[in-house]
Amino acid sequence: MKDGSGFWTQALTIARRDLMIESRGGEVFGVVLPFAAVAVFVVPLATDALATRLDQLALPVFWLVGLLFGMQVALRQTGTENLAQRRTLALLGIDPAARFAGRSLAAAVLTTGVMVVIAPLVVLFYDPDVIPAVGPSLLAIVGFSVGLSMLSTLAGDVTVGLRTRSSLAPLIVAPISVPLIIGASQTLEALIRDRSTMAPALLLTVTVLSLAVTGVLTAPALEDATT
Repeated sequence: MKDGSGFWTQALTIARRDLMIESRGGEVFGVVLPFAAVAVFVVPLATDALATRLDQLALPVFWLVGLLFGMQVALRQTGTENLAQRRTLALLGIDPAARFAGRSLAAAVLTTGVMVVIAPLVVLFYDPDVIPAVGPSLLAIVGFSVGLSMLSTLAGDVTVGLRTRSSLAPLIVAPISVPLIIGASQTLEALIRDRSTMAPALLLTVTVLSLAVTGVLTAPALEDATT
């Protein structure tokens, strides 16, 4: 790995590149976000409205939509880079760990954007009387988005070049994301119920840090295996 300043310069360059590609294509906020918004309103149709109160569905729906569409955003970001582009980055001397960090950062920004837009829709439709503290709630959403983006970037790198990548990568992400969902959802619920957030916030933080360390340490080996 290169020096710290070089590492973060490369990571931010990769992130900026991915965000520029997205801004030109507009798929995340032009396609993914509308589908996520529709999902928020469609889920209650699969339940018995008389037996289930909408406020009991608010948090499960929010995190389910966040997982499904956040994973789609992150995996799409990883999928936009083919083997030829990876080889070019390697020839340019881009640190594989910086590439992982940059791709994860870009995906996290987009995933956070989707979830921040979805959050008020869930509140208004399911439980308009409950408005948790904005600052701590945003930290929980950001933590979840960062962790999910790193996990999805790792899954995308592991499955790069495989014909079954589009179906295999989500199968890798979904079960491993359980600690992220538990930590983030229980942190947000604790904020709403005015309870201590220490335990779930610690779980979320440890999970995110573990994914960061795993991603940075395995990035060189994954790049060597795919270039």
